[in-house]
Amino acid sequence: MSEAQSRPDQAVDQTTAPAPAAWAAVISMTLGVFGLVTAEFLPVSLLTPMADDLRITEGMAGQAMSATAVMALITSLLTATVTRKIDRRYVLLGFSVLLIAANIMIAQAPNYAILLAGRVLLGVALGGFWTMSAAIIMRLVPEKNVPRALAILFSGVSAATVFAAPLGSYLGDVIGWRNVFMLASLLGVLALVVQFATLPKMPPRGRATLRTLIEVINRPRMKFGLFSLVLIITGHFALFTYVRPFLENVSGVTTAGVSGILLGFGVANFIGTYVGGALIARSLRMTIALMPMIMGLAGVGMVAIDGAVAPTTVLVAIWGMAFGGVPVAWSTWITRTVPDEAESGGGLLVAGFQLAIATGAAVGGLVFDTSGALGVFTIAGFLLLAASIIVTLGLRTAPVPAEQG
Repeated sequence: MSEAQSRPDQAVDQTTAPAPAAWAAVISMTLGVFGLVTAEFLPVSLLTPMADDLRITEGMAGQAMSATAVMALITSLLTATVTRKIDRRYVLLGFSVLLIAANIMIAQAPNYAILLAGRVLLGVALGGFWTMSAAIIMRLVPEKNVPRALAILFSGVSAATVFAAPLGSYLGDVIGWRNVFMLASLLGVLALVVQFATLPKMPPRGRATLRTLIEVINRPRMKFGLFSLVLIITGHFALFTYVRPFLENVSGVTTAGVSGILLGFGVANFIGTYVGGALIARSLRMTIALMPMIMGLAGVGMVAIDGAVAPTTVLVAIWGMAFGGVPVAWSTWITRTVPDEAESGGGLLVAGFQLAIATGAAVGGLVFDTSGALGVFTIAGFLLLAASIIVTLGLRTAPVPAEQG
């Protein structure tokens, strides 16, 4: 499939796309996102058996998510620069190979050090693939089809949220956590095969450098927006990383019950993606502020009721629905704030997410080891409420762009 010619007055053309739309390639990208996000969040539902098997604390097992997030953060900032001379098809295929290798390494890990090494490798694959994916999709379809293609891409995240935690928890109890990661490696193989068959050659465009990132981050509204994003995602992942210990130790839920509650979280999250989209059409700023407020109230509410099972189940679903709108809202914010630098802006957004994931998991682990799940949920809940207030008072959003004919 041939690429459209770049205009001489435009160094990086991120919206021009070939025709016809390469929908099979878009699906292959979605499979990649599904496999990566599934692997990233499997420890959430397998934290307890992983800790028992490797003879470490649950807090230490939670740091495995931090290792992935830190490496994904670094990779998201460097990918465009390091790979600027390589065909994007081969870059993405390489990240899919790393996904497979990382899952196999984690599944076979004899000790904590090898587990962390596998999670670091996963972080490279996650940060690189996710950073490039949105910009590449813009090259696979005509401009008018980009919103639809991005919606398909994000459905991979929602599907992983629905299936990874509950299915991982269930299968971990049936076949063991190591075999769950082996199954995750097969997801990577499937994504790699489909990508190999469908992704066209995509020569690199432009001359991405680290200076571009600095220029983008220094634009109006960017620093405050990224700071607000980090606060919100930190609070969420402090809750999410330790939700299984909370349900088991505070609510007294069985493994099967944990799977059911996490499934409810995932389904609500999927629905929340569309709810968030509808709210964004009314007010992007209101949506960005409202979601962490709901999440924070849910977290504090679970502590206040001391983990009573029935209301906790409802609150977990409400929390999941609220978080469903967060990635959609912030992705919309970045496209409106730096529309001319989608790849660099996307890299900064991924970096912000991963920094927050690492911070949330790390701080949550420290709090968990000292004051348990109740302490984690209390602090994270109030952090989310504070983030909502900060966004309400200080965040400014760009005007809605005019619709294209």
